[in-house]
Amino acid sequence: MSTTGVSLKTSGFGQTQRRDAWWAQQLLTFGVFSAFVVYSTWAAFQGEFYAWGPYLSPFYSPEIFGSSSHALFGPKPVWWPALLPFSPAFIILWAPAGFRITCYYYRGAYYKAFWADPPSCSVSEPRKKYRGEQSFPLIMQNIHRYFLYLVFIIWIFLVQDAWKAMWFTDAATGETTFGIGVGTIVLTLNVVLLGGYQFGCHSLRHLIGGYLDHLSKAPVRHAGYNCVSCLNRGHMTWAWMSLVWVGFSDIYVRLVAMGVWTDWRIL
Repeated sequence: MSTTGVSLKTSGFGQTQRRDAWWAQQLLTFGVFSAFVVYSTWAAFQGEFYAWGPYLSPFYSPEIFGSSSHALFGPKPVWWPALLPFSPAFIILWAPAGFRITCYYYRGAYYKAFWADPPSCSVSEPRKKYRGEQSFPLIMQNIHRYFLYLVFIIWIFLVQDAWKAMWFTDAATGETTFGIGVGTIVLTLNVVLLGGYQFGCHSLRHLIGGYLDHLSKAPVRHAGYNCVSCLNRGHMTWAWMSLVWVGFSDIYVRLVAMGVWTDWRIL
């Protein structure tokens, strides 16, 4: 059988023989992720308009110290350094941020979109040597599972926030009654999407299935592994939907607290 050799050698950043729009997905990833980072950073520094009635922005939950009625331990502590700006979000937001940054899926996404390592399959990159994740700062990616433990704790508080978002207190009478507002739906859906993203984490699969040669011999762990695997198959979808929705949840609570939007009561 005769064969013909075709050289695929390319030179220079972004050089490729691909004719499809390989850059489109990377451009979208860069735009959405950058917008989220910029907005969430700005929102964290505000330190206000993060709560309204029974609603608490997920960027600020759990509110350890703060000025709203949701604060667990009261207002800003006296020991907080005067030279440092204070926001309840500073105390907790680093944990979910670290979880996303070290996420196995997001690594592949932003390695391409931000670091062009590589820009895409069969597309040349701007460096000749691959450093991998064995040196600083990329070696920090290996602590992903520890962020997983922290975000599960935060997720429990978010579930509690969604429950609290179903109870409204009348300002005139002080009576608290069950109800559902648009914000209730927003915060509840946020819990569902974040749960789907976190419970579909690759690290959780490893933790459940680790140290066992035959999962079938451990029925409980086998069922848990199958459940996590089911969510993991849609990990990319859960990751992006939860990212966009958690940002929108903060926007919703913020604009309602500012009086820009009105929270309509459905029930």
